[in-house]
Amino acid sequence: MSQHFLLSAAARSISLRSVLRMEEKEAWAVFCRIRWENTDGQPVCPHCGSLTSYDVSRSTHPRYRCKDCRKDFSPTSGTLFAYHKQPINVYLAAVVLFVNAVKGISALQLGRDLDLSYKSAFVLCHKLREAMATETRGFVVGGEGAAVEIDGCHVGGYVKPANHKENRRDRRKAVNQNGKRRVVVAIRERDGRTVTSVFRSEDEATGFIANRVARGTAVHADEARSWDALHARFTMHRINHSEAYSLDGACTNMAESFFSRLRRAEWGQHHHISGAYLARYAGEMAWREDHRRRSNGELFRLVAGRAAKLAQSVDFTGYWQRKAAA
Repeated sequence: MSQHFLLSAAARSISLRSVLRMEEKEAWAVFCRIRWENTDGQPVCPHCGSLTSYDVSRSTHPRYRCKDCRKDFSPTSGTLFAYHKQPINVYLAAVVLFVNAVKGISALQLGRDLDLSYKSAFVLCHKLREAMATETRGFVVGGEGAAVEIDGCHVGGYVKPANHKENRRDRRKAVNQNGKRRVVVAIRERDGRTVTSVFRSEDEATGFIANRVARGTAVHADEARSWDALHARFTMHRINHSEAYSLDGACTNMAESFFSRLRRAEWGQHHHISGAYLARYAGEMAWREDHRRRSNGELFRLVAGRAAKLAQSVDFTGYWQRKAAA
């Protein structure tokens, strides 16, 4: 019997211990190599792109001045980590903890592990999810000869049953729901990527699927009437789950595998996912599912590299300050 990948030594190529042992200067050198990998860590001006700058640091925090545009910058300028208040090795450790958690990690747990406030950990987690999401932004799956599975998973909108039996209502009916229930629709290419989005119902997802699945793709789906409209555009393979999970080559088992990871993140880590952030959590779980066969060192470089190259977050820079002002 073959060994599960996560149990093998190949899955462990970086450790939290090694990051926390770094001196601040060493941690900055690691971050610089991640951000400016094309120049092996040599600074590149984020304002004009010049390769010529000189060191104007007054503390252990590196700072440079561009010889061409004369503007100052630091390794975190213009990135998701801009205006950071913690030592840089704390952020590197946060990325390690984040990618090591195969079912996700709550902001409360991350804050406890790194001695951060809940607000700081919450924003940091969402910034890392934002970096993950850039991999599939506008991504189109499938093509001639490719197979794609689609399915929906309802999340949220829990209605607590009444105490007395005579007061209880059928919570499956729309009239007895609270309107907060959403459906995560997943498009998963076999041996490929997973693309997700959030809708009020599966019927609203047909346009999204048509835009994100290339023509000529064989689409596998269950018997839900929501997917009937896709027959006009794709070659469809339908499976009736009341009879079988896989039959005559039709199945949605890979999409269900993604939903299994999403459910475990919801129940085991976060316990509740607000509808406003559901798309971000779904995107995070899709990224984890797609990269499940990579070592944690590779995952660290992928996430840290994207966070170091991505511009400041529009949604989460000054997130709590905006809430207070409102």
